[in-house]
Amino acid sequence: MHYNIPEHLKGLTAHQILASRKQYGYNQMGGVHKSSGLELLIGILKEPMLILLFVVSIIYVLTGDYGEAAFMFLAIIAVSAISFYQDNRSKKALEALEKLNEPLSVVIRDSKMVQIPTHEIAVGDLCITEEGKMINADGRIVHSNDFSVNEASLTGESLSVFKSSDTTDNKVYSGTIVVSGLAIFEVEKIGDETRIGKIGTSIAGIKEEISPLQLQIRKFVKVMAVTGVIIFLMVCIFNYYHTRDLVESLLNGLTLAMSVLPEEIPVAFTTFMALGAWKLMREGVIIKRSAIVETLGSTTVICTDKTGTITENRMELKCLYDYASGETFSVDGFDDDRLKTLISYAMWSSEPVPFDPMEKTLHRVYEQTRQPDLRKGYRLFYEYPLEGTPPMMTHLFENADKKRIIAAKGAPEAIIAVSRLSEDAKTKIRNVVEAFGQEGYRVLGVARSDFEGNAFPEKQQEFEFGFVGLVAFYDPPKKGINEVFRHIYEAGIKVKVITGDNTGTTRSIAALAGIRNTEATVEGKKIIGYTEAELMQVAEEKVLFTRMFPEAKLAVVNALKKREEVVAMLGDGVNDGPALKAAHVGVAMGDKGTEIAKAAASLVITNDDLGKLVTGIAAGRRIYSNIKKAIRYIISIHIPIILTVSLPLFLGWVFPQIFTPVHVIFLELVMGPTCSIVYENEPMERNTMQLPPRIMTDTFLNWSELVMSIVQGVAITAGVLFAYQLTVRNGGDEEKTRAMVFSTLIFANILLSLVNRSFFYSMFESFRNKNPLFLIINGMTLGLLFAMLYFSPLSVFFKITGLSLPELTVAALIAAVSVLWFEFYKLIKRIRLRQEEPWSRS
Repeated sequence: MHYNIPEHLKGLTAHQILASRKQYGYNQMGGVHKSSGLELLIGILKEPMLILLFVVSIIYVLTGDYGEAAFMFLAIIAVSAISFYQDNRSKKALEALEKLNEPLSVVIRDSKMVQIPTHEIAVGDLCITEEGKMINADGRIVHSNDFSVNEASLTGESLSVFKSSDTTDNKVYSGTIVVSGLAIFEVEKIGDETRIGKIGTSIAGIKEEISPLQLQIRKFVKVMAVTGVIIFLMVCIFNYYHTRDLVESLLNGLTLAMSVLPEEIPVAFTTFMALGAWKLMREGVIIKRSAIVETLGSTTVICTDKTGTITENRMELKCLYDYASGETFSVDGFDDDRLKTLISYAMWSSEPVPFDPMEKTLHRVYEQTRQPDLRKGYRLFYEYPLEGTPPMMTHLFENADKKRIIAAKGAPEAIIAVSRLSEDAKTKIRNVVEAFGQEGYRVLGVARSDFEGNAFPEKQQEFEFGFVGLVAFYDPPKKGINEVFRHIYEAGIKVKVITGDNTGTTRSIAALAGIRNTEATVEGKKIIGYTEAELMQVAEEKVLFTRMFPEAKLAVVNALKKREEVVAMLGDGVNDGPALKAAHVGVAMGDKGTEIAKAAASLVITNDDLGKLVTGIAAGRRIYSNIKKAIRYIISIHIPIILTVSLPLFLGWVFPQIFTPVHVIFLELVMGPTCSIVYENEPMERNTMQLPPRIMTDTFLNWSELVMSIVQGVAITAGVLFAYQLTVRNGGDEEKTRAMVFSTLIFANILLSLVNRSFFYSMFESFRNKNPLFLIINGMTLGLLFAMLYFSPLSVFFKITGLSLPELTVAALIAAVSVLWFEFYKLIKRIRLRQEEPWSRS
């Protein structure tokens, strides 16, 4: 890092930095509160299940049941530790991502150059920026060398703008890219006060979408929590009326409340999303909000940019149209002498030190085809920056002999408008431009001028230009992009291309990339003129949205959302920010995406590979399918726990307290890993990506699914209570009865976890989906059950006794009958659905 810095530029002193920071703060967007480790822990300890465990533990301590109290405290520690680990891991990952994304900046302080984190830039600092760097604050240029900047992230225009301390526009803006040269600028605005910051502030006002599944689960858990409170009060009152024992009544009520509260559901949801986000991160897809993984799987429409997303963002010079000869030349004929003027003036109209891909290409072609190379003999002494609608730019070069070259390039319409051309000539050129556009080419017009003296016109359009020709570039579609879109269409997802490019080029590239119905197009200027109803209709019908600007992009996304589509928006510029934020899933490009786009997005593709989005959608669908399995498992297994705790009490059976809190919490600890870790690891069922997306307004369990899960739970309850009565009638005491009931429920739990791996395919077919966690967790559960039955200290603690082999067999058979009937239901379902529609299944 070495620059020749003018001696008069001293920069801020340490005292001035402190004063500036006190007045203006740090160079960062409006602060988002970050939870500390203590806040995470407090949040976990507020969970209803942990509060119940605390209450039960305290009651056990007060009644002298120290063993049960110790078990409860261990359960509290275990549940809290797992939750804290998961939450803290997410927090650390996000903090690491922020640090990774923060660039360093070079500033002059106390006459010395230093590198500092960008957030430490202060108002008044002298910042040094050079070719290829992003500008990280707004400021005024005080010194520059051949400096030009690409402000496309703010303006949408891809051509660079020349600036210096002497130009009318001598300002630089945060979020823009330096194309050539070097500049030192004095910082005038930082953070939210910058232009990019103000866009960021407007983005902050757009409501961030909550996952549809998240909303539905919240409602379900609230209903169950209220139900738990009601049942708790009923049991307490009922038990106290019969026993007049307050402590026993509280314990019975709390036991039932623990069995009703489905705390595994939010834990499972959090775990599924966190692990899903972690797995996607390994694939190159960074999830900033873990809940967005599920929404990604529900995507119904993908809105994508063209350049750099569908295409490679690599500008190849494909064709040249020479106006003088009226000929069009392909890549093989660029060394033709008739192209000498066109190639030369196309190069001279570019920056002397090119950064833009098209300008680099023009310099390279000039070097390969034109001799002698005149570039070293000429210097750029005057420049008109990119401006106008449509835009153009003009460069003035001069050599030691005062011989001048005046070259301009820009949008063909702009160059045609300023050139001396007849109407017939203009029509002919426009036809060539249209033909190039149909080939998917990016076209620029080139012109030349002769001007004596130094009284240059105020505007470049006032020069007398002679039209030289057209240069056509090709940005080819990415390799394999057709396969990506084939998978997207197979998944029942619609695709919209939203770009600032013209219609002809966009249609050609989209067709080559495999986009369907490319004739359905509309331009951004029409979007704003539509009524809400018309816009909703257009957003649904059209596929290519061209010449788009930020307000139009946002309008299209909102219109699609009003049609109840789940929208994924792909973008990389600052002007994509509002649409990225408003979409259900905002997707930013990691390589070329601006910081504001990444901040607005909920997902970042690190290598700009659109195929990773398909990976994310598949992951989202797998997670949604698996979390449904987990929730249906939770509902089905909770019902026998609830009824086994309550029915003996309400019906006045001989052993009313067949389960105590220690039994219920043991079952909860068994169910927790099964529903959250084991089911999360379940592979995606085949044909999942050939099914249409689920409807956003659908509940995570429809009525038939909920009823079937309840039926499964009632069937298990019938089996468990049958084991209860069978043991009592055979003369079993309370400990024997409890052991039979407990063992039957554990066996049923294991079988249910296997049966619910699929609600379409058989349990045996599901074994083909390798998931070793089923074997591990279920093996551990059986090991713990046998330890409780046959290891005396545990048997005494859980108040059960060992079972003989015939008794264990009976318990296993009862469990099998109460669970495996569902396999016959699935068989009938497969036969019916395969006859109706081969791909149909739930």
